[in-house]
Amino acid sequence: MRDSETVLEVEDLTVSFPTEDGLVRAVRGVSYELRRGEVLGIVGESGSGKSVTSMAVMGLLPASARVGGSVRYRGQELIGSPDKELQRIRGGRIAMVFQDPMTSLNPVYPVGDQIAEAVRAHNDVSAAAARERAVDLLAAMQIPRPRERARDFPHEFSGGMRQRVVIATAMANDPDVIIADEPTTALDVTVQAQVLQALETARAATDAAMVLITHDLGVVAGSADRVLVMYAGRPVELGGVDDIYYAPRMPYTLGLIGSLPRLDGRSERLVPITGAPPSLLDLPPGCPFAPRCPMRAEICDADEPDLLAIGATDHLAACHFSADLEGRRPEDVFAQTSMDSARGTR
Repeated sequence: MRDSETVLEVEDLTVSFPTEDGLVRAVRGVSYELRRGEVLGIVGESGSGKSVTSMAVMGLLPASARVGGSVRYRGQELIGSPDKELQRIRGGRIAMVFQDPMTSLNPVYPVGDQIAEAVRAHNDVSAAAARERAVDLLAAMQIPRPRERARDFPHEFSGGMRQRVVIATAMANDPDVIIADEPTTALDVTVQAQVLQALETARAATDAAMVLITHDLGVVAGSADRVLVMYAGRPVELGGVDDIYYAPRMPYTLGLIGSLPRLDGRSERLVPITGAPPSLLDLPPGCPFAPRCPMRAEICDADEPDLLAIGATDHLAACHFSADLEGRRPEDVFAQTSMDSARGTR
């Protein structure tokens, strides 16, 4: 039975970056909790603040970043913690899988040595025991001939296999939390499935909570327990997988679903969201999604909606008209704007 113990709490997290043109508010009030063994999917377009949120949790942002709010690991506050304490937790208790595996792997060392180094950084074990642990981890990631391949260099692995090596490194110390930041980007569909299976293997073996960050709702459909949708640096919808996929209450979420090809054999026209996300340098008042929203009304331009519960549930949405979306399909809301956009580009 899954342990309900809370391992990570993020509360009202904010991140901004000073630039020559002004302050970029990259993350605006992100809050969530993670229980042991739970998988949270964080979804949104590029620039929505997904990756910056994860970097803030890991304490990997540049010194110029202004970070507010709270990030607690098992009740311990991480924001403002000394570097030495963060180094103990980072990689040991909270592990991260980056989008590009070559940002994590050193090209001049064999992969087995790199995994073994991660083991010894957080455990008092011999070099021989750490190397044996590395071989076992490669085998768990279904790397063929793991003892032989442990002596190979990163360039001798395919992109998907390199990502599995990074996942092996992430699970080396049985972490409580694994953050996977766009781990399947630039991989073909078959390899994506292998990487997602490797992540599930790592999660099951460690019983870790997982944050799976992606721009593709389809990636988290079969993996996540809950989904957090982000837009313009803030959460706009949060709920269980069934809530998000079958009963979305925010037009942006509905638009993301309408942009996904169906896999059940039914051929339906995609209804993509027109326009582009706003600049986070100078956000206008009101709902940031309003310029792209077919349901836009005067109140949307004046007041940014709060993230509120839909009835007496754990399903939250930030939309003035969330009640009007009950039972609506993507084509009901976005089809006309898509047709108008297509006519305008002829």
